[in-house]
Amino acid sequence: MIGCLWGLGWLLARLEEAKRYRERKARLDRVEEDERKNAQEVERLCQVANDVQLLAKQKSTGFPWLADAYADYFKLQELKIAEDLERKARPARKAAEEVRAASQRRRQAEREARVLRYQLLMFEKLFPWLSEFKEEGIDDEMIRVTDEASGYDSESDDDRALKWLTPEEFARLPTNQKYQLALDRYRSNRRSKWEVGRDYERFIGYQYERDGFDVTYHGIEEGLDDMGRDLICKRDNRVVIVQCKCWSADRPIHEKHIFQLFGTVKVFQIDHPSMVVSGHFVTSTRLSPRAKVFADSLAIKTKEDFPLREYPCIKCNISPRGGEKIYHLPFDQQYDRTKIIPNSGEFYAMTVVEAEKRGFRRAFRYRGGGG
Repeated sequence: MIGCLWGLGWLLARLEEAKRYRERKARLDRVEEDERKNAQEVERLCQVANDVQLLAKQKSTGFPWLADAYADYFKLQELKIAEDLERKARPARKAAEEVRAASQRRRQAEREARVLRYQLLMFEKLFPWLSEFKEEGIDDEMIRVTDEASGYDSESDDDRALKWLTPEEFARLPTNQKYQLALDRYRSNRRSKWEVGRDYERFIGYQYERDGFDVTYHGIEEGLDDMGRDLICKRDNRVVIVQCKCWSADRPIHEKHIFQLFGTVKVFQIDHPSMVVSGHFVTSTRLSPRAKVFADSLAIKTKEDFPLREYPCIKCNISPRGGEKIYHLPFDQQYDRTKIIPNSGEFYAMTVVEAEKRGFRRAFRYRGGGG
């Protein structure tokens, strides 16, 4: 009898243990199922967020009014983050305010960017030839003009040669060596499309100066307001308006560039009726067959396959005030405004040693009052 009772007790204990195991197993299964569902929900929400972002990019391009709606949506998401920060056990109110302020700035910037992107795409579809300007270094020019307008000086050192030299080189090397080293590095440094175009205009301008022309580097000085006149070359009563294009060999010049040059030549002729005005188009690549036909018909002289080459680019100038001899390197502030007058003792030098041997010293940083 006692053995039966003991066996029954043991069986009941095992049954109770099995029941607790099944209950724990069921709870664990429910937890795992909940975690699996949560993971699926998180994945679904992430996919929804990605879909919304993709939809925002696609739809706001075709329908600009949606740009505002999607910007509002993203702002609400960020505001929710800000509220969560405030509801924490230790509220991050300052961080929440910063999130709100950043959200407002992002919302405005994103909306403007989306609308402008749409407008640009619309203009390119209406006027396909506009897309060609993407290759002309306009972005570089925009950055340069914007920096100048905002007072930002990307080369704020007292001596711009410091951009190409280490402080140790600048301090220990004699002038002819350090300035020549700076010039060599400037020449070999990889440059933006705008900088290549600027240097090409300088190179072509040098060719006209050798031929006795007084050259104004109108494109460099005026930037986007140059009216297609890169160089204005004058000799006696003759004026040559020059447009320069330093492009890769696989990009031909199309007729629209010939039209622009012809138009600006005519405007200059109207404004200066006593002058004999002509147009020259100089390029490192070639004109398209159609552009050649129009250039011949409009009496625009062309020079093709004329690449940028190394030339004596150091301007050795004699100051009209006191006759001081000063040389300007291509990165100096007054370089493009400095004119070299032939037969006056002024000249272009290839090396700094050549300039200094003839009594010229480096130009100081221009501050509006002296050389």
